[in-house]
Amino acid sequence: LTSYNGYEQEYMLQEDEWDRDLLLDPAWEKQQRKTFTAWCNSHLRKAGTQIDNIEEDFRNGLKLMLLLEVISGERLPKPDRGKMRFHKIANVNKALEYITSKGVKLVSIGAEGVNMHLTDMLLISSHISSETSAKEGLLLWCQRKTAPYRNVNVQNFHCSWKDGLAFCALIHRHRPDLIDYSKLNKDDPLGNLNLALEIAEKHLDIPKMLDPEDIVNTPKPDERAIMTYVSCFYHAFAGAEQAETAANRICKVLGVNQENEKLMEDYEKLASELLEWICRTTPWLENRTPETTMAAMRKKLEDYRDYRRMHKPPKVQEKCQLEISFNTLQTKLRISNRPAFMPSEGKMVSDITGAWQGLEQAEKGYEEWLLTEIRRLERVEHLAEKFRQKASTHEAWAKGKDELLMLKDYEAASLAEVRALLRKHEAFESDLAAHQDRVEQIAAIAQELNELDYHASAAINERCQRICDQWDQLGTLTQKRREALERTEKLLETIDQLFLEFGKRSAPFNNWMEGAMEDLQDMFIVHSVEEIQNLISAHEQFKATLPEADNERQAILSIYNEVQKIAQSYGISPNLTNIYCTITPAELSAKWDKVKRLVPQRDSALQEELTRQQVNERLRRQFAAQANLIGPWIQTRMEEILHSSADAGGTLEDQMNQLKQYESMIINYKPNIDKMEGDHQLIQESLVFDNKHTNYTMEHIRVGWELLLTTVARTINEIETQILTRDAKGISQQQLNDFRSSFSHFDRKKKGGMETDDFRACLISMGYDLGEAEFARIMSLVDPNGVGLVTFQSFVDFMTRETTETDTAEQVVASFRILAGDKPYILIEELRRELPPEQAEYCISRMPLYPGPDGVPGALDYSAFSSALYGESDL
Repeated sequence: LTSYNGYEQEYMLQEDEWDRDLLLDPAWEKQQRKTFTAWCNSHLRKAGTQIDNIEEDFRNGLKLMLLLEVISGERLPKPDRGKMRFHKIANVNKALEYITSKGVKLVSIGAEGVNMHLTDMLLISSHISSETSAKEGLLLWCQRKTAPYRNVNVQNFHCSWKDGLAFCALIHRHRPDLIDYSKLNKDDPLGNLNLALEIAEKHLDIPKMLDPEDIVNTPKPDERAIMTYVSCFYHAFAGAEQAETAANRICKVLGVNQENEKLMEDYEKLASELLEWICRTTPWLENRTPETTMAAMRKKLEDYRDYRRMHKPPKVQEKCQLEISFNTLQTKLRISNRPAFMPSEGKMVSDITGAWQGLEQAEKGYEEWLLTEIRRLERVEHLAEKFRQKASTHEAWAKGKDELLMLKDYEAASLAEVRALLRKHEAFESDLAAHQDRVEQIAAIAQELNELDYHASAAINERCQRICDQWDQLGTLTQKRREALERTEKLLETIDQLFLEFGKRSAPFNNWMEGAMEDLQDMFIVHSVEEIQNLISAHEQFKATLPEADNERQAILSIYNEVQKIAQSYGISPNLTNIYCTITPAELSAKWDKVKRLVPQRDSALQEELTRQQVNERLRRQFAAQANLIGPWIQTRMEEILHSSADAGGTLEDQMNQLKQYESMIINYKPNIDKMEGDHQLIQESLVFDNKHTNYTMEHIRVGWELLLTTVARTINEIETQILTRDAKGISQQQLNDFRSSFSHFDRKKKGGMETDDFRACLISMGYDLGEAEFARIMSLVDPNGVGLVTFQSFVDFMTRETTETDTAEQVVASFRILAGDKPYILIEELRRELPPEQAEYCISRMPLYPGPDGVPGALDYSAFSSALYGESDL
């Protein structure tokens, strides 16, 4: 039947059935009958009926037709309701005709013999797909189970199983612990088959029905044998699938229970929270105790409006949602055949409704009571606010006034400041008189509030009394301060004269001390013993003036002491400021003490510097003694080496021996340089930068020494190169001597190389007939970098090529032609085949493509490459 997709998925009972002739196990057949009966009843329940025995209940055809209608969703012909035998046969025939019309082939099944064949017929016809044969059903099961596995493609029951991977995939799909599929090799069919059959027999109780060798060695294995063996896997794993189906069913049932329990918990929680809010809010609404202030009553009114606007509306929704949730939960429980939900005591919907009614009863009249009480307080608060404003204004003005009047700031003030304080005090006395009227108004308002029985009268009276007491005290303090200011003014006039005299004498003395400290701390930089001795003499002259300076200091301090006596006698602060100068006696004393401390420190520093200059002088003489010996020695050795290299007499070997002797002498002289470096390090650490005892510096010695080492090494290398060139090219010693003689003659500036014009003259002297093109070619050989200087080695190489036989570009081209099989080009694979890897890659990276018309893709031009090797092209 093809039109009931999804019905069999609910129970997964007919998913993998096949021909009963293959499955002869009576126990299995009994189980299948039981399973099929359960499947039929799962559909018949929708029609309000069920079956107990397949043959008996399907014999009259009524339940059979009803089952077909349920699973197909179509209407069958109207059944006969009669109880006679021919009525039952007619109904069965109608059912069989309907099944046949859907493409199901019925063999040996008639209306008069409805028995287990009918069961077989319905089992076969209940496949989800259009497959109608048991063989194809089993094949479909195998394909679905092995679909995720690589190298497995089950299309039949013969060749698809030859490599053994399909058997292994079936085992791994259901029992991954028995086999590691990732390690299997498709190219080992016999190993795969043996592994699958052994695991099936050992762990799945499936006997070895097949011979792996026959399967591997037969072009088309026996189909029926493999299908029978595969059916054993189905039976082995069918129980596990049924267990999975059962587990799914259990999970579904538990899920319903858990969902219902969650709804119950949510109801209990929401009911508890709502009841708690109602119980907390109702007493607040029932409390009608008035507040004593307008602000407090307005706060109550605002809180009530917040309650009606923000807090209550969500609770109304919660109450409604609670009732809806309760009804929904009861409906779900009834549908799923669960007992009705009974909330905890006191949390029934009726309990919440009762509590809510109590809340709304408490709301009645609350807002009206609040407005009446606010209007009552408004009048009293007006007077109280007026009192507070006037009192606050007066208190703000009077705040700190008594403290200011009691200040003795005149004791530390100067004369000008005391006079300013007197003028400021007169202004305050005028302000004090102007505030008299406000104090009287404050007292009158306080009296009126007492008569109106204001709830905070005690606080008002207390505040009013404080203001009156403070007012009386301000009058007394004002008179006392005027008297003190006038007395202090007279004393400060006397002190002012003393400060003036102190300022006139202290400033010059302070300047002298600052100059002395600056001289005593002055940084001195000297470079000789004579310079430091001059500084010591000047310091001795300064020390002779100190006694006279001390007498002046004591006379200046006595003036300040007189000021202190007056201040102490009349209660004036001793910390008076001298407006005529910023110098204090403490500063004078501190600077004088510092001058006395700096004198011996200067003595010590000058003596230390004298000692250091004496040491530096010894270092200068020591360094100069070495430099005056080493410098001339280096110059002498340099001249000897240059003379040796310029002298063309003797053999190259003789010149080499002489140079080696010079090299050994120079190496042995190295300790003298190292010792001089050590003495120079001491001089640097002592910061000595000049030395009148020598003209040599360490840098001169270093440069000369490095040049000497470089010259002897270069000269030895030149002789070695000449010997190698002579021996390799077969030129004589006389020829080399001639080359050296010519080079030395035309190296006119003795720079170790001939300039371009000198090189041209040298070639002409040796018999070359030079045109511009030929000379340019020669210069490209001897001066490839174009620096305009021809070294001796380049000159020798050129002359050697001119006088000896060498290989040519033509010879290299001929060699490449042999490797290329006489072709005008060569291929990369030929280079890699014929040459070592390093040389082959060198040619490949530098050889240009062959431009000729007879070339092939990738052909390389070995002729151009060979010419470039000898400088005959631009490559």
